[in-house]
Amino acid sequence: MASNNTTLASLWIDDAGQGSPRHVTAVTPSKTLSGGNSKDELIQFYRSTGLDSVAKDVGILDFNGEIKGFTGGHQSPSNQIQLVAVPIAQSPSKMSPHLLPKPSLASQIMSSAVRPQVIQVDATSPWSAKRRASDFLDSDYSDSKRGKKGDKGGKGLRHFSMKVCEKVQAKGVTSYNEVADELVTEFSDPRNMLSPVDVTPYDQKNIRRRVYDALNVLMAMNIISKEKKEIRWIGLPTNSAQECQHLEIEKQKRIERIKLKTQQLQELILQQIAFKNLVQRNRELEKSQGPPASNSAIQLPFIIVNTSKQTVIDCSISNDKYEYLFKFDNTFEIHDDIEVLKRMGMAFGLERGQCMSQDLARASKMVPKSLEPYVI
Repeated sequence: MASNNTTLASLWIDDAGQGSPRHVTAVTPSKTLSGGNSKDELIQFYRSTGLDSVAKDVGILDFNGEIKGFTGGHQSPSNQIQLVAVPIAQSPSKMSPHLLPKPSLASQIMSSAVRPQVIQVDATSPWSAKRRASDFLDSDYSDSKRGKKGDKGGKGLRHFSMKVCEKVQAKGVTSYNEVADELVTEFSDPRNMLSPVDVTPYDQKNIRRRVYDALNVLMAMNIISKEKKEIRWIGLPTNSAQECQHLEIEKQKRIERIKLKTQQLQELILQQIAFKNLVQRNRELEKSQGPPASNSAIQLPFIIVNTSKQTVIDCSISNDKYEYLFKFDNTFEIHDDIEVLKRMGMAFGLERGQCMSQDLARASKMVPKSLEPYVI
């Protein structure tokens, strides 16, 4: 019994590189056992050491205290016990040590008719793996679900508030029905659905309800004002200093526009005075000298091209006499009919600020009463 060197450590094969279990065969050395003496000695050993209860629990002894499956006589050397060793180098789990019988009795225990057992250790617990997988799925699903809710919220009241704000700002003065009708038409048009998310048609009642809510929000923020059914645009809230600077810039722009328009108005007033003064002059000449000859009158409007006598001029006229092409070999001047009338004194010298009091009174009568301040 003492010559048996078969131990659990000698049966283990360190195969950390392989993930599959390897088959190991332990051969019990041949030895002749007397059936009666061995049986009695083994039973006596368990009883004397107090291991009979443990032997019953593991199935070596039956309830009567006899060895299960013990056969007397000689044991064949071919009796073998098959074990399967599984490497646990990659396993995070730890196995607790088990108490084994003394090595002196290993040969007798192994020689008993015990069925070979297969020991397998899983790297991870399937329950914990499923739990972790479910946790990941739940977290991903919850994030995506929250994202979808956020997108839906973004396309809800905030989206309609922006649309309503743009509509009211563009119109200046509008009503609830006008804004709601335009948005219903806009969102009901399938051509405005650019993304697959917008394929779901909008409910008309839902649109009108959101427009109503958006108008209340804008009115609470003092962006719009409402008087009965009339909605007026006030403006977006801004910084006072920034708004003041913006108003100053806008004021300067409008002052420049007013100056430009005032100059244009004064020029038009001078033209009207010149034309009326020319008509009055021609009437007086017709009364005293008669009507002019057909080839001596110049029709309005006209232009005059002025250059020196030494300048060579090449003039080409189209067949319909609507286009004229001039080529000069020297400098030249072009004057329109208003400039010619001013040089003739038809504007009473108002363009130069040199007007007599009697001429100023005559010029004031040639323009409407509302424009008289611009003549002086």
